[in-house]
Amino acid sequence: MRHALLLAARAAEAGEVPVGAVMVKDGEIVAEGWNRPIGSHDPSAHAEMIALRAAGQKLGNYRLPGTTLYVTLEPCAMCAGAIIHARVERLVYAAQDPKAGAVHSVYDLISNPRLNHRLDWIGGVLEAEAAELLRGFFRARRQR
Repeated sequence: MRHALLLAARAAEAGEVPVGAVMVKDGEIVAEGWNRPIGSHDPSAHAEMIALRAAGQKLGNYRLPGTTLYVTLEPCAMCAGAIIHARVERLVYAAQDPKAGAVHSVYDLISNPRLNHRLDWIGGVLEAEAAELLRGFFRARRQR
């Protein structure tokens, strides 16, 4: 998660909402991503989506069994759906997203029994650090 926080800071430096994601398999980082929708003019360029795409390329498969995705903010519905379709084994996120969180805060997509894949998840890992990064980013944005 600490590496994901560094990636989130990279996003903030680029003027993007500070979210970072790291995909791990067998104890090794196989992919990473940070938010880039503004700079890339791509609404799907969330940190999780970038990490999922990179992991698929590196591992040579659109399915990612045996992987853990670490992300600094609770995934939205788009990202949660992609995580499920990719067959990610485990999700670890830092801060909750009370406006768009699709794991626990607003929606409960990850654990929906009607879906064909379920994964383990845990939230709140290094939550204070991730939340402060987000608060600081939006505070600075409002001051401009």
